[in-house]
Amino acid sequence: MLTTTPLTPRFGVEITGLDLAGLDDKGFAALRAAFEEHSVLLLRDQRIDDAAHIELARKFGPIEDRLADERAEGETFKVPEVSNIKDDGSLTGEMDLHTLNLRANMLWHIDSTFLPVPALTNILIGRVVTQKGGETQLASSRAAWAEMPETLKEQIRNKALWHRYSHSRARISPDLAKLPMFNKWPDQCWPAVVSNPVNGREALYIASHTFKIDGDDQGASATLIDTLTSFITKPEYVYSHKWRIGDVLIWDQRAVLHRATPWDYDQPRKLSSICVSLQAQDGLDAMRQSV
Repeated sequence: MLTTTPLTPRFGVEITGLDLAGLDDKGFAALRAAFEEHSVLLLRDQRIDDAAHIELARKFGPIEDRLADERAEGETFKVPEVSNIKDDGSLTGEMDLHTLNLRANMLWHIDSTFLPVPALTNILIGRVVTQKGGETQLASSRAAWAEMPETLKEQIRNKALWHRYSHSRARISPDLAKLPMFNKWPDQCWPAVVSNPVNGREALYIASHTFKIDGDDQGASATLIDTLTSFITKPEYVYSHKWRIGDVLIWDQRAVLHRATPWDYDQPRKLSSICVSLQAQDGLDAMRQSV
């Protein structure tokens, strides 16, 4: 039997009584309903391999594949990893471009706002975890928007935001931002506020990839973007997750920002991550039509 326990007073629940491997339609319906209502779901002690991870993701929708254009003919999709562990088991150096990319993930962001089809969710699983540091923090832009002063809301309501992958990487390293993988897609414009089509609840749709407010100059845009992000990420809107092996975090990219926290790079850390793309029923068409 599925039961929920709040992670914070405003958003997020821990779910018990549900086995994600081989989840049936009834179980997934309950999971999806909790996803729409609470934005962040935590399930611990899950035994879920890559095949089961992919199967679960497909229940939410199409799996995002950023490497589709680079994959050789006949090469199959592999579950992406967020890790400092190399194929030979050694660890990346602190100033390696790969490590710098991990540091860019420590900026508050929403996955895939820079893609032509952004993400609905990320399903993140703890594989190798650190004893200290390396938490994943999540901030509810839905809860923050609901409690944001009207004077601040008025500055961004009915506006659109421009997103660029290399923008967030340039904040860490100019060399990192020049890599082809961060320049594969044209800039994307999305509404600043999005609405959940299931329950109508609104959230601010902003990320470290956001570089400009449509129609505003660069300086004013940067100031307001920073102000809004600071409000969303106030402590009362943040949940900080300390990883254990077998933990599964699932969150609504339409309503939640996230970031990693630093850890000692001499310590291995590996999470497996699958993003699922938005579909029309998730609000994609409405987002496209409002910009």
